[in-house]
Amino acid sequence: MKNRLVILLAFAAIGWSSCWSASAADEPLAGRILLKTPGNPATAYDLHASTHDPELLQAACKLPVVIRRETVTEGSETRLTLTLTASQRIYYNIEQLYRTSLPHEECLFYMPGFWYHRNLRSPESAPSFHTSDSWQVREDRLSTPLTGIYDERSGDFFTVLRTDSLCEETLACHNYGEVILSGRTSLGFTGFRNVDGHAALVFGFPWSEAPKSYIRKLNLAPQVRSFEMLEKGESRRLTWVIRRGHCDTYSRFVADVWNDSFDRFDPQPLDPPYTPDEAKALLSEYFLQSYVGDYPLKYTSGVELRTDDPTSNGVAEVGFVGRVLLNACNALEYGEATHNETLVNNARSIFDSYLRYGFTPGGLIREVVDFKRNRETDVYSIRRQSEGAYALLLYLAYEQEHDRRHPEWEKRVRTLLDRLLQLQNPDGSFPRKFRDNLSVVDASGGSTSSATQPLTMAAAYFHDKRFRQAACRTADYIEQNIIARADYFSSTLDANCEDKEAALYASTAMYYLAMSSRGEERSRYVALCREAAYFTLSWYYLWDVPFARGQMLGDVGFHSRGWGNVSVENNHIDVFIFEFATVLDWLGAECRDERFPRMSAVIRSSMLQLLPTETSHFDIGRAGYYPEVVQHTTWDYGRNGKGFYNDIFAPGWTVASLWQMLSPERVERFFATYSSAGE
Repeated sequence: MKNRLVILLAFAAIGWSSCWSASAADEPLAGRILLKTPGNPATAYDLHASTHDPELLQAACKLPVVIRRETVTEGSETRLTLTLTASQRIYYNIEQLYRTSLPHEECLFYMPGFWYHRNLRSPESAPSFHTSDSWQVREDRLSTPLTGIYDERSGDFFTVLRTDSLCEETLACHNYGEVILSGRTSLGFTGFRNVDGHAALVFGFPWSEAPKSYIRKLNLAPQVRSFEMLEKGESRRLTWVIRRGHCDTYSRFVADVWNDSFDRFDPQPLDPPYTPDEAKALLSEYFLQSYVGDYPLKYTSGVELRTDDPTSNGVAEVGFVGRVLLNACNALEYGEATHNETLVNNARSIFDSYLRYGFTPGGLIREVVDFKRNRETDVYSIRRQSEGAYALLLYLAYEQEHDRRHPEWEKRVRTLLDRLLQLQNPDGSFPRKFRDNLSVVDASGGSTSSATQPLTMAAAYFHDKRFRQAACRTADYIEQNIIARADYFSSTLDANCEDKEAALYASTAMYYLAMSSRGEERSRYVALCREAAYFTLSWYYLWDVPFARGQMLGDVGFHSRGWGNVSVENNHIDVFIFEFATVLDWLGAECRDERFPRMSAVIRSSMLQLLPTETSHFDIGRAGYYPEVVQHTTWDYGRNGKGFYNDIFAPGWTVASLWQMLSPERVERFFATYSSAGE
């Protein structure tokens, strides 16, 4: 009785009537329409099929709108079409519920790029089961406008996918309560609900979010429901596909859904605005303008900058999110290729300064140094240390390729990696955060995969089996605790939740190991790389989010396809890609699956859209400073909202990410040059 009361209260909180007729309860499909008179609260009307015409939906009283619902079932799919025709002006929101027989408590849920399992890795202040076991969200939060329900015990699943052309958006005056839209929108909502202990799909139009909306990092807001106006005689047609199936694991379920969604949306590459050479020439403006040589550490200023005036500041950050050493390597390589002495000299001064001043007494890289505020982090991370070591190994390999050796640097890198090996746990994992004396601050193993890349490279470069063994042990941990459990979390440093980067790093880690392996071992890493790749792909948009007039991203013709959402906590899109497009091309050849390179082509063509130049600024103050926080839905860091950026950004990592995407030969060339010590 207590559980049923909780369920009824949950329904009340999201505005769903808890009273159903016996006949309605026997049908998998149910629905209601909410009609609003301006200035008054909306009234909800439960809908049922007419006894004379099963496609005609009626309420207990005559409605000022004719609603027809057509369902066509073919095999495992049901196509549902709603057509609303107003007999007088109305302001409406319509909702559909598809009940399944799956026990809610046994189910895991999936909304691509936003919800995985039950989002229990996320804190209570972000959308998760911590707050409610029933959620519905607006479609533009999702990389595919879809909700899936997966029964862990039986392997059965159900999904609902919106299949309309989603090309219109309009402004809303509020982001809570009942909101009448100022014009036409294409965006509806989708989600899942606990109905008397069974899992149900919930979906409708226009958008609505419950039991909470999510408008800012770690800030749940009151629920919201929007209403669109239909004039007398005007119609609105809405379509969804409900699909049922069976998969042995949640991972296979996610892969199956992504493959099906990719085939349906069939995203096409954009006309690339620049060739790789042209893009690098523009991005190199960042290297030139961001160089800071006023302090003991020389660096490119790439964090905590203003979008309108990205004047350099005193913060030098090695890995996430500044990427100083990787950008120095890129600048050196590009400077020598283009005979730009300024780039070369700046890059060499960065490496020289880090060799002299860039390490702690314990041999770790000084991760974040703020010279103007006279402060420095004393908590270190496996991710930043690994990203720094990765960049240094790229640098040493590049220099050796040009007959230049740096024994002091090699000693520094060896010492760094030896120190990190002391942190590795018996299960192969690395703690997320620690101090210079190697005391652990955060024991979570979610960032372990970031260490795999430099360890694998170091094994080849130094011909040191210890590094190879350590890398293989990380693979064992990643396989057993991340990939096998489909539990990709806590890779990023400004959030501790389900995130894209955890999946991307896991997939890329297996790519590096496969590149340095042979035979059955290599086949194992290929299979693990592919499994993790599907979770990574699930964060990348297969469709173009619509924007309203006046929202800058829409006004400049931005397309979201190929961009990735970030995490449950940070609900915006960005260009975090690095080697993953290359991984997709490689997987396509290894697995003979054309979807991977096709999606890679979409990503490569899409991610350069907002590259600021001297004539096309895209609301960025300097050429080459690529934007970071691209706000594609009703969420922000505190400034501007959908269709714009936050006012503070970190172009250091965005430039490094795109540069790596534009250098697809790097990894293969590295492992072709250096033989692995583990063979």
